[in-house]
Amino acid sequence: MLEQLFGSKTRVHLLRLFLANQEECFFVRQLTRKIGAQINAVRNELDNLTSMGIIEIAKGDGEDGTDSEEVGRSSGQRKYYRINKDCLFFPELRALFSKSGVLLEKQFVQRLSRAGTLQYLALMGYFVGESDAPTDIFIVGKLSKERVTSAVHSLEQGISKEINYTVMNPTEFTYRKELTDRFLYDILDARKVVVVDALLERATTELKKQAAVARAR
Repeated sequence: MLEQLFGSKTRVHLLRLFLANQEECFFVRQLTRKIGAQINAVRNELDNLTSMGIIEIAKGDGEDGTDSEEVGRSSGQRKYYRINKDCLFFPELRALFSKSGVLLEKQFVQRLSRAGTLQYLALMGYFVGESDAPTDIFIVGKLSKERVTSAVHSLEQGISKEINYTVMNPTEFTYRKELTDRFLYDILDARKVVVVDALLERATTELKKQAAVARAR
């Protein structure tokens, strides 16, 4: 949808990457690797976005292995790019891409649901602005590993960011929960958005059944 609106897939991927990493600076070859685009296409879009004031240029000292193509001929400094938060359109762009992200997440849930029996899905870490979270996505269910990987990869391409995710089958989840596994409890205690929770629904149903039996007695 955004590709049709902006007229360029590369431009959309660049904007999504910059908006998802508002405090970071990137150089050209770094951007080509992250969004999987041709270097000339990235340069053209950076020129367009810079001319519109959406992206701004910052200078670096080039100490981390700068190649000759990335070093200014006269300044000896690497040219970096970052989102311009003072741009007039910045709030609207952020809101637009945020709404687009909701759509991507919905499509991600649909793909996971087709991968098998999805019992629990929580978005955390990157999705709630917590950089120190144990994972970005936590999934519990009887799911095809290949389909889960494919769904995550598709989401990564959509948001132009690598995602850390954790998958457990119901047996492993129950076992680790009974053991009070530290990693699992760090996940459960973390700030998150719970998208699917059939585990809680099942537990609630069992409690209701037990209560009904007790009342019948």
